[in-house]
Amino acid sequence: MISTLEEKPHIPAAPRKRKVPGWAVAMLGVAGAIALLSITSYQTNFPQLTSSGTTQTAVRLALPILLAGLGGLWAERAGVVNIGLEGMMIMGTWGAAWAGYQWGPWAALVAAVVFGSLGGLLHAIATVTFGVNHIVSGVAINLLGAGLTKYLSTLIFLPLSNNPRQSPPVQSFDTFSAAGLGDWLGELEADQRLFISDVAGILRGLVTGVSPLTMIAILLLPLSYWLLWRTRFGLRLRSVGENPHAADSLGVKVYFHKYVAVIVSGGLAGLGGAALVLNPGQLSYLEGQTGGRGYIGLAAMIFGNWRPGGLLGGAALFGYADGLQLRSGGETVLALVYGVVLLLGVIVVWQLIRRKWFSAAAAIVVAVLMYLLYISLDEIPSEFVSYAPHMVTLAVLAVASQRLRMPAADGLVYRRG
Repeated sequence: MISTLEEKPHIPAAPRKRKVPGWAVAMLGVAGAIALLSITSYQTNFPQLTSSGTTQTAVRLALPILLAGLGGLWAERAGVVNIGLEGMMIMGTWGAAWAGYQWGPWAALVAAVVFGSLGGLLHAIATVTFGVNHIVSGVAINLLGAGLTKYLSTLIFLPLSNNPRQSPPVQSFDTFSAAGLGDWLGELEADQRLFISDVAGILRGLVTGVSPLTMIAILLLPLSYWLLWRTRFGLRLRSVGENPHAADSLGVKVYFHKYVAVIVSGGLAGLGGAALVLNPGQLSYLEGQTGGRGYIGLAAMIFGNWRPGGLLGGAALFGYADGLQLRSGGETVLALVYGVVLLLGVIVVWQLIRRKWFSAAAAIVVAVLMYLLYISLDEIPSEFVSYAPHMVTLAVLAVASQRLRMPAADGLVYRRG
């Protein structure tokens, strides 16, 4: 019997392209950023862009943003939007100053975590148990944090410092430096060689004057990644943020995991507040000292696409912008505008290669406007320099918004059954 069906020839499947590992992409990004800053520093004759002092300042200023963003990551991976990070940071600053004045810096860290966790607990009760809108609850936590700390400062700090807005000085951590390595890197930095001196300056800033809090913050990143992406607990917590009803049908305790995530989120935000109080340039509680860093931490988390590695990059970017304007002022910030022009030039070439004509044209227009701004000013006015981190926040979010993927159930009120 002859079959009327013709046998189709077997066509082998096309080989799948191997995805570039995330760590490799991160290393390429870091190398590209250092190269861009090096060229900008050489062309504009502003070595402060990559100096060790700027790097040290940037690290100190990035710490509270990093910790606040990490707190937001924990909460939002469980499906709870935490706009209240700012209020939890404020509570952490007061707790750190109160305990640090009496018992030292380690007690300050513990108190900051406890006070921030209390703010997280309030947010969890409101959003998880009572189903309050997450944004409304977060705004309320921010107002409560500011009002509560003002009352406590008047009650406790006024008799001690004669100032209801500031605490007495607190003891700082001892810092550590790699003396031999730091001296060798300092010699390379002083030689002012293209790229080599820039890398030496950045590395010297990273290994000089390192506090225990910096080490703790850096260790919390891989620890959070391991807990959330490599353990059963983390899998269940993230499933709650993606589809709580499906997670509940599989026996996952949805309310428990949400509570844990939001309380941890508040503790991390409070630890970010302690980083502000224990900053060597501050060493006290000061009313309003968070300066919106809770919101910037939230922006860094969004920029990082709700993942720890991206969050680190966002916090470093915002901390660098803040540190640069504090140490060097308007002239160096203007030099950074020249670096933005170079970056836009790279983006134009990349978009032309990809045949994205509209995107390339838009990048050209922005690059021309930025270059005209650079050649028309001697320095950025001081009124705008202090807002450099906030402007960077808006620009980064505008660029990064096209590739974001938030947890599917983030911000949704969950009711069992």
